[in-house]
Amino acid sequence: MTRILILLSLLLFPSICRAQVPAPSVGKSLVAVYAGWRAAIIGKDVPAWQRTTAQHRQAEIRNRLLSEKRPHPAGVFMLPSPPPSLDGLKMIHLSQRGATAKAAFFGKINFGVGGEPTENILVLSFVNSGSWRYDQADFVNLAALPEVRKEIAAGDLKYVVETPDFQASGAVPATPPAVPAAKYIAKVYVFCPGREVQVQVNQFSRHRFANAKEAEIVLGGAQDGANTVTYTAKGLDGGTGKEALAIRVYLMSEIEGTQPIKVFEYRVEEGGALTPFGKGTFTVDPETAAKLLPKNR
Repeated sequence: MTRILILLSLLLFPSICRAQVPAPSVGKSLVAVYAGWRAAIIGKDVPAWQRTTAQHRQAEIRNRLLSEKRPHPAGVFMLPSPPPSLDGLKMIHLSQRGATAKAAFFGKINFGVGGEPTENILVLSFVNSGSWRYDQADFVNLAALPEVRKEIAAGDLKYVVETPDFQASGAVPATPPAVPAAKYIAKVYVFCPGREVQVQVNQFSRHRFANAKEAEIVLGGAQDGANTVTYTAKGLDGGTGKEALAIRVYLMSEIEGTQPIKVFEYRVEEGGALTPFGKGTFTVDPETAAKLLPKNR
């Protein structure tokens, strides 16, 4: 009977079977990796940072820095404050799936920006490529979830155990191709309540926005001459299909006092008809370029 139940579980709940119960040593290893990564950031130690950081994350950071025309690798260490220490925090959840892991910590997380820290959650993600490497951190502010904060403080961890965002995915992100250093800094802005929008600018820069109002850097920047923009838009569950939408691309001037230049726009007014797919171009001509770079560059 036990064997039959196990076989049924394998057939009906394969995702449960793929999850792993991490060995006790995994948690200690992840804490040590984060401590090493944090020390590398504080000490501005490039080799140590490379040893402790996931390969895909290194590539993503390089691409972003070069697209913002910031120095690489020096820009890695130009942070507003040091990463928080795990001292005084309690590991409340550890999830491992394949070559990925997530560790959640609860306590007074100090970002070094002043004020008295409150009890919140810090989620650290890792990938294993022969050894564990740090990937990224997510901060969960429990100010809007006071009951959850009380539950966790009392030892009730149902929130972190049952919430998907605290679980390792099992999928190691692919390492993106290297982008060229940008000549002109560009950003894509999307306002898309109730919709998912995907935008691609030129060859390298792909973006996804869902029910958002935000901007992202264009990887590789804009280039002289013609630049391409393609987009798709579709409704999300809960949307009405009548929401307003805006997709814009801006060129960011490096000349002090010069405002960003809008070079592409697709808009839908509230209640208007949506074109689910579109493409266009914008051009960086000599006149536009003169507004973007100082004359001595």
